[in-house]
Amino acid sequence: MSRETQTDQTADADLPGEPGAAALPGALPEGLRAELIAFRRDMHMHPELGNQEFRTTAALKHRLEAAGLAPRVLGTGTGLVCDVGTWDGTRPMLALRADIDALPIPDTKTGVPYRSTVPDRAHACGHDVHTAAVLGAGLVLAGLDRQGLLPNAVRLIFQPAEEVLPGGAADAIADGVLDGVGRIIAVHCDPRVDAGLIGLRHGPITSACDRLEITLDGPGGHTARPHLTTDMVTAVAKVATEVPALLARRVDARSGLAVTWGRIEAGHACNVIPQHAELSGTVRCLDLPAWREAPDLVHAAIDEIATLHHAKTQINYVRGVPPVVNDPVITELLRAAQTARRGSYAIEDTEQSLGGEDFSWYLEHVPGAMARLGVRTPGSQARYDLHRGDFDVDEQAIAVGVELFTAAALIDGNPDGNRL
Repeated sequence: MSRETQTDQTADADLPGEPGAAALPGALPEGLRAELIAFRRDMHMHPELGNQEFRTTAALKHRLEAAGLAPRVLGTGTGLVCDVGTWDGTRPMLALRADIDALPIPDTKTGVPYRSTVPDRAHACGHDVHTAAVLGAGLVLAGLDRQGLLPNAVRLIFQPAEEVLPGGAADAIADGVLDGVGRIIAVHCDPRVDAGLIGLRHGPITSACDRLEITLDGPGGHTARPHLTTDMVTAVAKVATEVPALLARRVDARSGLAVTWGRIEAGHACNVIPQHAELSGTVRCLDLPAWREAPDLVHAAIDEIATLHHAKTQINYVRGVPPVVNDPVITELLRAAQTARRGSYAIEDTEQSLGGEDFSWYLEHVPGAMARLGVRTPGSQARYDLHRGDFDVDEQAIAVGVELFTAAALIDGNPDGNRL
């Protein structure tokens, strides 16, 4: 069975959850469900990299304006912010955040009509699903607002450049997207979790992620006389293997600080010791204190190992993102929302990931939480991991995201909880 057939045959009623659990208004209309799947597919076919999402921004702006809303394009030229309802300035708004950029990798899926049409570009992290879910939630909430059923204004944030360190969230925040916002929520696709389910966790749910680039220099020479040179290949190999081991003894193991290399380069000929070597990778850790200390610790470890081998170093330590730390109260808001829509059985605990997410920058300003959105077809043996060219989703997850967001907005805006 093709992925397309498998997705289209998965009826929402067959997804995990308790039948009849919906107790709130704002269920997703069938026509809008189909429109959002089509929107996601169009976005998937036309992926755009960070800060280049002009087509995606225009499509979102057009659809929101058609619903009578007034979106504002961000000052960077891509991404937008849009309020649903009229904020009276009393209770701060709840924000729903989506990221809209794609990855610079080829789409290797086969047998689906929505494969990327752009060479070496793919929505391989599910941002198209996140975007469709927030768009759908905005359209549903706009309909409720027209009926007088939206208890408080809600802000939609369609953020560019999540995949570009240190992330487009910082630019969005500088552009005022959090003005008037008191809480923020988001989802992230999880291919290990069945569609219909969400994963929740109090506290850290992602890790910090920084980028590390190192160059080593020294006098090269003939491989017959390594004692007269800086043996650069050995030096770069020692940095690659011993720096992570040294850091493991200088940082509390519970912080999970890990240096992992993605590129190493040295030399061009088998009998020439090179004068130059490069390696680059990422630094990840699970908690904020370790992340704050990481640059100094990493610099010291690199210099220590390189000096032993008489290599001079240049280190470019690029700050990325801190961990996403879910606020317990907002996490419970997501739990209440999913329970109202699909029942308590549609929620599972999730572990902390070593992946990075610039949603964390919003949480430096307001409390919030991110849920893992299940995108695996129930019963499927297929495995579609994030950041792989064959990544795909069960599109019924879009409806789950929409109804999670709308329920959260209704519960959050009503002081009596879900008793509307």
